[in-house]
Amino acid sequence: MNLIKTGNSWKFATEADLEDFVWANLKELFGLIPLKRQYYVNGQICDILALRENKQLVVLELKNAEDRYIVQQLTRYYDALHEVKPLEDEIDYQQPISLIAIKPNFHRDNFIDKKYHHLSIDFFEFAVLADEFNYYFQIKNLDLDNEKVSKIEIPHQDREKNEDILPPSRGLMNRLAKCSSEQQEGILKIRQKVLSFDKRMEEISSAVSFKYGNGNSKTSKFCAEFYFDSKGIPIIFLWLGLKNNSSDRISRARIWTDWQGNALLEGYVPSGIGAKINLSKKKLSNRVKIMNEIVANKNLTYRTNKYFSQYYKDRNRITRKINNSEPLTYEERQLLEIDANEFTLVRGGGRLNTYKFDRYDSLNGLVEVALEKWRKRL
Repeated sequence: MNLIKTGNSWKFATEADLEDFVWANLKELFGLIPLKRQYYVNGQICDILALRENKQLVVLELKNAEDRYIVQQLTRYYDALHEVKPLEDEIDYQQPISLIAIKPNFHRDNFIDKKYHHLSIDFFEFAVLADEFNYYFQIKNLDLDNEKVSKIEIPHQDREKNEDILPPSRGLMNRLAKCSSEQQEGILKIRQKVLSFDKRMEEISSAVSFKYGNGNSKTSKFCAEFYFDSKGIPIIFLWLGLKNNSSDRISRARIWTDWQGNALLEGYVPSGIGAKINLSKKKLSNRVKIMNEIVANKNLTYRTNKYFSQYYKDRNRITRKINNSEPLTYEERQLLEIDANEFTLVRGGGRLNTYKFDRYDSLNGLVEVALEKWRKRL
């Protein structure tokens, strides 16, 4: 965990660091089972969703500083979850939704809001303590008469006092509100990794993108970018080497990811979103779906139609890209994995070489490569 010193006390460097720690220690701190992080529901983003052993839903909202409106925030989360009732296979909505607020200190307005609120909200106050060798997370339930205190050790990395990372801007949070929970979590983790890499790293925002580099002048060097298309879908760009990242020459690379850690370098886009890549991916996705249906149904009446002819054209084009060490899109890899040998033999040709791609890049690994290449360019 990243910790910083302010005066004589210690704190988590960012709210994301606090969330990482609580998420990893939900069982020890609260006896809860982790369910979802940064979960989007009905226009709201909940910090943490967890479960009790009896499948009762618990919503945790975390603040790394004083906040006067945490009760109202939890109320909105309650309303969204109660209305939509997501994840019904895992949650027992017959039980009341439990709400927990976690902060280093509570404003008197928080207690007034809670006093006249009909929902049950528990206040937990925490502190980061340090001795000669270790750091500890101490938390107490303010709703119990004896204010029960728990304390566990914090794995940490010391950071310089003024090296704190600002929380995501309202603009980025508005964009993330339209993303899935997996996309939100992935983007915030990459953002944290990039901004904590070097004190010279800055976040430069525009209407549709958030870039990361050492400023925004003509001589600035960038390493990463989140670009949101007209439908709000996020696309990651990293400044990586040409020729599938094998060259020392750097260019802006478009990255595909399943948001589960797997990634592909799909092509290079000097600016914008990559309209040609988008169009190609859309067309190929439809053709892959049709060809898979043809193969699955063994429908040989399709052997001379436009889809089968187009399949061969696509294969030849993609094979040339492989021979030239050019990157492939996710859809191009899918097309090459289609086993259409039965149709090939019917047409009198030889068997096709069916490719099996069992290896993807690591998204985290690509980000680390982009960061190292960025540092060398400064």
